[in-house]
Amino acid sequence: MPQPDQTPLAVLTDRPEMRFAPQGTAALSLFLIEAGADLPAALTPAQAAFARAQGFTGAAGQLCLLPGEAGVAGALFGYGTAQARVRKRFLLAQAAAGLPEGAWQIVGDLRGAEAEEAALGWLLEGYRYARYAPAKAPCARLVAPAGVDAARLEAIAAGEALTRDLINTPPNDMGPAELEAEARALAAAFGAEITVITGEDLLEAGYPLIHAVGRASPRAPRLIELRWGAEGPEVALVGKGVCFDTGGLNLKPGSSMGLMKKDMGGAATVLGLARMIMALGLGLRLRVLIPAVENSVSGAAFRPQDIYISRKGLSVEINNTDAEGRLVLADALAAADEEAPDLILCLATLTGAARVALGPDLPPFYTDDAALAAALARGAEAVADPLWRMPFWAPYESLIEPGIADLDNAPAGGMAGSITAALFLRRFVTETERFAHFDIYGWQPSAQPGRPKGGVGQGARAILAALPEVLGL
Repeated sequence: MPQPDQTPLAVLTDRPEMRFAPQGTAALSLFLIEAGADLPAALTPAQAAFARAQGFTGAAGQLCLLPGEAGVAGALFGYGTAQARVRKRFLLAQAAAGLPEGAWQIVGDLRGAEAEEAALGWLLEGYRYARYAPAKAPCARLVAPAGVDAARLEAIAAGEALTRDLINTPPNDMGPAELEAEARALAAAFGAEITVITGEDLLEAGYPLIHAVGRASPRAPRLIELRWGAEGPEVALVGKGVCFDTGGLNLKPGSSMGLMKKDMGGAATVLGLARMIMALGLGLRLRVLIPAVENSVSGAAFRPQDIYISRKGLSVEINNTDAEGRLVLADALAAADEEAPDLILCLATLTGAARVALGPDLPPFYTDDAALAAALARGAEAVADPLWRMPFWAPYESLIEPGIADLDNAPAGGMAGSITAALFLRRFVTETERFAHFDIYGWQPSAQPGRPKGGVGQGARAILAALPEVLGL
């Protein structure tokens, strides 16, 4: 029987649909037309008549192919109104999906961040996950608009593709060992160092919470650590790598378990971001920490009311085994904090409460650093990677203090669930001044321009855009 391609996802390079057409390529014109604007003077009378006959008005997302003597001679794309564009990210990606094969160049007044968003959206529309079944990607390729850093956008698109691939891979082919293999392939591709602590060795090395969460699975838990760069400020990226989450003894209902292959979305996003940073050669020292586990049910499973002493020395009472992500992150964050880096960033598919509050598109982030928050907000807006700051609300600290232990991993009542999870994580970062936690979803529920249904990165591009300002690069 045919087997899925086993090439490491981290090093796949055969994706021409996610690269620009070479500069100088003969390309057809794609005219961007705002709603109600006149048709371009460059159209022949016959083409203008054809566009009017097709009902083309410039409404957002409209596409009209222009006839020529040898077939398609160009196209019109509706750019809508400014109000319509606000409601749709990566609008131009709709054109990439609808145009015939060949090279295309944009004719329209796109500059700066708007041109970068349009060009990146086109690249991202080229993503399809085809490991187990054919999935035809769009074949229209864009000549990068003037002033756009094509190589940078291609590196960003490649990092995003890695994140999506990792999340989309089903858990039978993406357990802790397979996630380790992907991290090793990525490290080898960019000359990074990698170390992994596995199974019972976690206890000896001082990672009791990672071990406790993963010990019930026959797929051994591990801490994956990647280091890259010799100079510059140190940045630690910590990503939740729960490769599948049954909920443990607090077993999830089937309806809640269906998407749990994406519970390693934080790790996937961190690896995608690391790929971007290394490919772009940023002047920093990068440390990536991924606690990779499977939260399973067996006689060895950790239990409600168990109490563990974390790497940080804080005791943690387990009041819900389905709140396992913050446990594995706690040990990894403590390890990151021991070096007091210039910046720690934690990304995790952590709480349903965040989705209830902000929905699937808008991840909250938490930080006590106003300048860091402002830089992240500016980065998010500039690159169409939305984020929303939420508070480390100190009056809720008592909710995570059970009395019998220093911390409770799952406060009763469910109120402010994303905030209390963030407060829990903050307890493990005491030596590092700049820290932010991102409670991401990592999944696109329905196809949108540049984002097919399935795994998706969130926050990575905003972080990448903010790093130069935050670190003085």
